[in-house]
Amino acid sequence: MELGLVHQLFGSARSSSSGGSGRSSGGEPLYSVVTCAVEPGMIRTDADFPIHAAHGPEVLARADTVVVPASHEEDESYVAAGTLPPALAEALDRVPRSARTASICTGAFVLAAHGLLDGLRATTHWLSADLFARSFPRVAVEPEVLYVDEGRVLTSAGEAAGIDLCLHLIRRDFGAAVAADVARRTVVPPHREGGQAQYIPRPVAEPAVSSTGAARAWALAHLAEPLTLAGLAAQESMSVRTFSRRFREEAGLTPMQWLAQQRLERARQLLEETDHTIDRVAAESGFGTGTSLRQNFQAALGVSPRAYRVTFRGFAGPDGADSGV
Repeated sequence: MELGLVHQLFGSARSSSSGGSGRSSGGEPLYSVVTCAVEPGMIRTDADFPIHAAHGPEVLARADTVVVPASHEEDESYVAAGTLPPALAEALDRVPRSARTASICTGAFVLAAHGLLDGLRATTHWLSADLFARSFPRVAVEPEVLYVDEGRVLTSAGEAAGIDLCLHLIRRDFGAAVAADVARRTVVPPHREGGQAQYIPRPVAEPAVSSTGAARAWALAHLAEPLTLAGLAAQESMSVRTFSRRFREEAGLTPMQWLAQQRLERARQLLEETDHTIDRVAAESGFGTGTSLRQNFQAALGVSPRAYRVTFRGFAGPDGADSGV
């Protein structure tokens, strides 16, 4: 799954065939996805089928992004050995300094053993987080989050979190509309923040009436309006305290954190797909004023709404060119 999702998600990213807001299967691929191994050929798996990698490590020298998926049999053995096998270390040395490197699940052990995570924050599968922290004391482990973005190096948790990480990278490169289109094609949630919990413990016998889904759907239909915690709780006929607890259990965020995230997503969509003024974008996404939108945009993304629009309005990459993986 960790290997297949990389091809599925990046391979589904397409430019707009019309130059407008809609995505189309007729658009051009935005990434070229190539799989390589230390030695090309058949690779044994823990399933009842092998994987054939046609390319060797030489292709890494021209990569823009390198994704290291989990190898459940070997990743954690690098801890005991204290170093990577020479052939694997040499392969990773081929990656250009300008490229991004990302890991899925226990692939983080490979990056850490090669020194790529020293002094940085990182995550891995929660079952392996304690071993990871003990083994790599120079890495600031965040054991509960879905993924960590440190710019040129990114790590993610278990298999499904790899989907979130790939969509995050697509959003970074080509904007929210392209990532949302990829998510629709793959039938997965379009966006989950990296700081959300890897898993949410819930009682086995929790009754079905605990769902807060109706409140979330109602909020999405009324983002432009002033929304309160009490108003959301009323949609489910719950007390604020009960609603807040159950919302956190189900969504991994507080209601207000989730609402801010959804409003930011709506603003990004409007900036990419419309010519609305900043004030109108702010009003339709629920931020109220252009000043509030600018403050929230800067805090969350590090750029102004205007700069974001300039970057993504044409659905090109950050440098105006396609990116490779």
